[in-house]
Amino acid sequence: MPAFLDITILGSGTSTGIPVVGCECSVCCSSDPRNRRTRCSVMISLGVHNVLIDTSTDLRQQALRENVRNIDAVLYTHSHADHVHGIDDLRGFNLRSRKEIPIFGAEKTLERICLLFDYIFSEEACSGYVPQLKLCPVKDSFDLFSLTFTPIPLLHGDLEVLGYRCGPVAYLTDCSAIPESSMLLLQNLQLLIIDGLRFKPHPTHFNISQATDIAQQLGAERTLLTHLSHDVDHGQHEKELPKGIELAFDGQRITLPLDFEKPVETTILRSAQL
Repeated sequence: MPAFLDITILGSGTSTGIPVVGCECSVCCSSDPRNRRTRCSVMISLGVHNVLIDTSTDLRQQALRENVRNIDAVLYTHSHADHVHGIDDLRGFNLRSRKEIPIFGAEKTLERICLLFDYIFSEEACSGYVPQLKLCPVKDSFDLFSLTFTPIPLLHGDLEVLGYRCGPVAYLTDCSAIPESSMLLLQNLQLLIIDGLRFKPHPTHFNISQATDIAQQLGAERTLLTHLSHDVDHGQHEKELPKGIELAFDGQRITLPLDFEKPVETTILRSAQL
């Protein structure tokens, strides 16, 4: 078993990415690299193994930026475009490993992905090279690389989605409510990464106030707000957050010892090239 979990924020932005196409607001025009946000995704590294959560629209760019050499499994939260449309970029990792990649998700999510990308999963012959993927429907906790991953049922408006917990870290993107039964699965966290779209209320996402309330209820030692819109200015707004709650940014890295001691920060700040 690896001694550490390494967590990389591949993307911290909402579905548009930041800058938003055609927008001239102060955040979209900001020179602060933390305000340049690709679509939301995270990678959990367990020794030599990399587990990706969602294949964001910007997967290729994220993998090049972070020098990702292998993807050994993908966990899907739901099937919205910004979380799945990078699926074709898994081909390059198949070419390197010569192995199929298992993809995990709720049965309905995988069914939807199969429908959206039928050229990948169809039994009929197709031209060109397609990703080699193995469907793994998730109902309960499952083990990968000697560690247990626990699916966390969430609500994204009326849509049922999944977050995931691995040891001391939980990743909850695209959510507007957490059932009480799921709150019980989120106790004793060292690191919580949670949806915090903007300041104004939203029908399908936590706003920053709601995400902050959830983080304080759970008592996580450290919380990162992700899936951020261009309403959120990193330099201006992070300092207004309560102690222990921060804004995530692309390229952020955190190492958590698996003895669940305090996390060690190993952040490298990069300017994402959009």
